[in-house]
Amino acid sequence: MTAQSSHVYMPDSDALYTILADLKRVCREYTTAATESNCQVVRQMFQDLLQDGLHMQGELYQFMNQQQMYNTSSPVLRQELDKQVKQYMQTQQQTEQWIQQHASSIQSATSYMQPVGSYSNEQSVYPHTSQSM
Repeated sequence: MTAQSSHVYMPDSDALYTILADLKRVCREYTTAATESNCQVVRQMFQDLLQDGLHMQGELYQFMNQQQMYNTSSPVLRQELDKQVKQYMQTQQQTEQWIQQHASSIQSATSYMQPVGSYSNEQSVYPHTSQSM
């Protein structure tokens, strides 16, 4: 009597769809990490990883689409796309204008918040207080 394997395998399309979904998630995570990074080297690393992830995601999508394993959404009207692009460009322009208008006040506010002394040399951060109490 031979032992029969009772393994149930996931269809290729389901496995590939799972990988595609994971690639999309990873790309979102890389985007967030790059956006929130304050170190240029780390930011560049996440941007490079994002480009690699987008490339892999694109290749997998194309393969799945050719094999008819992925249903694409219905076509969008060019007019609707143009409208969205125009709206995003206006928002970007408004944001850039706001930053330019408020850049000097933001810089002066952050310089005002700098501590007067440092903790390492035991100076008071408040110039009007005495060290010995």
